[in-house]
Amino acid sequence: MKKKRIKGSIDIKIPKQNKQPERIAICNVRFSNITLTPPHNHLNKKERSKINLFAIYVSEKKCPKDVVPIDWMLMTNISIGTIDHAIEKIKWYCLRWRIEVFHKVLKSGLKVENCRLKTADRLIRYLSVMSIVAWRIFWLTLVSRIAPDASCMLFLSIVEWKILYRIYNKKKSFPKKPSTINQCVRWIAMLGGFLARKNDKEPGITHVWRGLKSFTKILEGAALARDIYG
Repeated sequence: MKKKRIKGSIDIKIPKQNKQPERIAICNVRFSNITLTPPHNHLNKKERSKINLFAIYVSEKKCPKDVVPIDWMLMTNISIGTIDHAIEKIKWYCLRWRIEVFHKVLKSGLKVENCRLKTADRLIRYLSVMSIVAWRIFWLTLVSRIAPDASCMLFLSIVEWKILYRIYNKKKSFPKKPSTINQCVRWIAMLGGFLARKNDKEPGITHVWRGLKSFTKILEGAALARDIYG
């Protein structure tokens, strides 16, 4: 693939890693159709067949010193005919960390691997519901960062917001305008152990899902109190 002609270039945003600051990597893009042949020592030679794929090779032009350059080889069975097609697939790959975070919520937060349903149909329904919950947690964490000034009414009802507000503002009257989504997510994360110190970064999904569990119990208690006391 290194011998193939460069078809175009793409700028890739590389997030901050350890001591390395955030940067923009300018990369060359090559792509071509390729054929993978089966191993020669395959047990059943009659069933051997070639696999036709498309390869996208992404290599960084220049990078700072002491930084490992971008050097990706992406394989896909989706047809790549133009540079636009190739760049689209590269952008898909750049979102892989979000997919990893989503699965982290499913596995570590919601503990779906601990499910012991006996039939596939029940397991599929269970995972469908848990996937919606996991996406909601991931979405909430992401939106609070990319649109911090949006209204918390995107995910809270007026009653839920007032209960959350009152937890941290016991002696203050309610403001005319509901709090921002970023502020409410930070409050929820604090219920999950987030310290919210001055130099702390935005809360991650772990604190958010723990906080949502605690907040759900608070809402259940408030609902019971309304039923008892009217």
